[in-house]
Amino acid sequence: MILDERLLTYLNSLDRGNGVLLDQIEQEALSDDVPIVRKDMQSFLKFLLAVKKPRRILEVGCAIGFSALLMAQWNPVDCKVTTIENWKPRIPVARENFRRAGRQEQITLLEGDAGEILPQLLTEGRQYDWIFMDAAKGQYPVLLPTAVKLLADDGVLVSDNVLFDGEIIESRFVVTRRNRTIHKRMREYLYTLTHHDELTTTVLPVGDGAAVSVKCSNAGLTDQIKAVDR
Repeated sequence: MILDERLLTYLNSLDRGNGVLLDQIEQEALSDDVPIVRKDMQSFLKFLLAVKKPRRILEVGCAIGFSALLMAQWNPVDCKVTTIENWKPRIPVARENFRRAGRQEQITLLEGDAGEILPQLLTEGRQYDWIFMDAAKGQYPVLLPTAVKLLADDGVLVSDNVLFDGEIIESRFVVTRRNRTIHKRMREYLYTLTHHDELTTTVLPVGDGAAVSVKCSNAGLTDQIKAVDR
């Protein structure tokens, strides 16, 4: 828990829901222990979509399709969503959820490893106004370089689950041994995001932590900052 539990409960109580079908899919996911974006992260995504209005969306990590549907539903403009999932048991569930929502033509699900699919999309000349990174946390640093290349100028990269339930601030020796690799890679990821020459990034304690990065069209910005520092 990153925020105080009572405060989070109150904030979540203000949420007006996502409609009958999405609320039902959310409950199904929670009942089956399928990880989906948390309530406060859902609200944050809806706000960002209203501001950015992206027409080309790429999601890395589909699960059962809840967040892809959320983005398609709450984006105020017509958009196409491409989402990637590698775990085979979840793929038919996601496809069925897209069908239930009547969005199977709007959302394209690519099956396979994101580390292989992202370079393919780059080779095809694809670019996206919005990328939602929600894959296995340990893969974030590996996927980032290609994701940045796929992101259009002024595009937004939203990375979920970056604060690791607050453990990101702990020493690696305090973190359980099985989580040390993820802890190390997520710290590397956040450092790279916040020091990347092409990105302006903020990290917020929303959900399990969200990093929002904008790809800077002004290539000289970093040089200006360095000049001021000198």
